[in-house]
Amino acid sequence: MNRLQLSFACWDYDRTRALQDGRVRPEGADLNFLSLPVEETFYRQLRHREFDVSEMSLSSYLLTLDSEEPPFVALPVFPSRFFRHQSIYVNTESGIREPADLVGKRVGTPEYQMTAGVWQRGILADEHGVPVDSVRYFTGGIEESGRAEKIALNLPDSISVTPIEPGKTLSEMVAAGELDAIYSASQPSCFGRSPQVQHLFQDFTAVEKDYYRRTRIFPIMHTVVLRRELHERHPWLARSLTKAFTGSLRLAYEDLTHRNALKVMLPWLQHHLAETLDALGPGYWDYGLERNRHVLETFARYSHEQGLASRVRTAEEIVLASASDEFRL
Repeated sequence: MNRLQLSFACWDYDRTRALQDGRVRPEGADLNFLSLPVEETFYRQLRHREFDVSEMSLSSYLLTLDSEEPPFVALPVFPSRFFRHQSIYVNTESGIREPADLVGKRVGTPEYQMTAGVWQRGILADEHGVPVDSVRYFTGGIEESGRAEKIALNLPDSISVTPIEPGKTLSEMVAAGELDAIYSASQPSCFGRSPQVQHLFQDFTAVEKDYYRRTRIFPIMHTVVLRRELHERHPWLARSLTKAFTGSLRLAYEDLTHRNALKVMLPWLQHHLAETLDALGPGYWDYGLERNRHVLETFARYSHEQGLASRVRTAEEIVLASASDEFRL
């Protein structure tokens, strides 16, 4: 049987390392692994469909499902997850002491549709009394001017989203008080350099642990997509890839427990892992539909409520359930 030759664009993660170095190979396929920054992967895949398989923003992928002919299908594989309370930064001179103080404020975000921002707005609305339409949003690059939405949006009039002026950046603007806060995925360079720029949630670790304890949500940031025509031509491929991603994830879990020599440059790795397991439980990064159903469907609700997705989709409409449907002996 001839093996399929597939291009695969993804960031360099520990959970995909075994796919990159060949320790794990999908049945019937070889991956040409392109290690690219996530922003570049998303841009090239969404604009030009350059890769057979790629990492993809969950928010952007969900919006592609509204297309007349959706270009991708998603595997129940999630290479990036992140608690996003820690990625909200405020200018304390704007009078923001607690989340409710964000109401009526000017908030920068690189793109309104980006996954981190959808989670942040949804959590603030659900848990902290900050309705999505109670804030004015300003979009643009954190550190470089000229960033624009990767996908055209059709937002309701109640939601105010304005691109920042050419030549400006969100980091400079929040430090100068031209913005009151930033909802971000990355840390702005002004943090640590401008004392007035602080985390909204100072003890974000405790806040995020409490959030998980109550909701069981470890926010999914990215999924893995396969070009739809490939899936239709080779229906076995999605399951083969999902099995390989799961095998690579299993090896990453094992690396964290290895004690003869540290594979990760954290001297107290055993303590960090024990703390994580105590807060999140075993298998906290596991792939698959059922374990992640409530996370996917919460995100789908947030996307619709924020004027992005045309409707709320079920988990089965978001990722391929068949790809993680395993037989039993």
